[in-house]
Amino acid sequence: MPSAPNDVPSNPRDQTNTMKILGISGSLRQGSYNSMALRAAQKLAPAGVTLDIADIGSIPLYNDDVRAAGEPAAVTALKAQVRAADAVLIATPEYNFSIPGVLKNTLDWLSRPPEPPFDGKVVALMGASPGPVGTARVQYDLRKVLVFMNAFTVNRPEVFISFAPTKFNAQGELTDEGTTKFIGDLFVAMQNLKKRLG
Repeated sequence: MPSAPNDVPSNPRDQTNTMKILGISGSLRQGSYNSMALRAAQKLAPAGVTLDIADIGSIPLYNDDVRAAGEPAAVTALKAQVRAADAVLIATPEYNFSIPGVLKNTLDWLSRPPEPPFDGKVVALMGASPGPVGTARVQYDLRKVLVFMNAFTVNRPEVFISFAPTKFNAQGELTDEGTTKFIGDLFVAMQNLKKRLG
């Protein structure tokens, strides 16, 4: 029997206003604090927000000859994931004061035609580091790359997770209340920016 016009879905995540976010970690390390931060963000996502985490481990080294001969399947699949998301959340370590090669390589692939999926996309950044700076330098470098890719990057809050080993327990769970609040605020900022952009 057809639903009455005023029926609402029993699961609020089924509603059309659900915000779908794709998480990308800039580290392939199994014990990565940045991957831990993304998994923590999954649990902290507010009502109406979902966060899926992409796997970039199969993305090959960028070679334009390879692209011209036919885009690798892993790249095509990741582009589709980014395109289907309302926003992207990147969590990355800082290597040698800048962007890890595996993440920059992934962004290089995603920046290429056809239809680069970061064009007009809302993107938020965070990063975890054992040191005191908390990935500030890499995040500023990433902002420059994302400007070229025509993404709309969340300006505040800046989520720098410094002294990361003290903020996650042995099970990889986030235990720091301040970081938890910053991630929650980042979700709100992503939602607000998405609403402003329409």
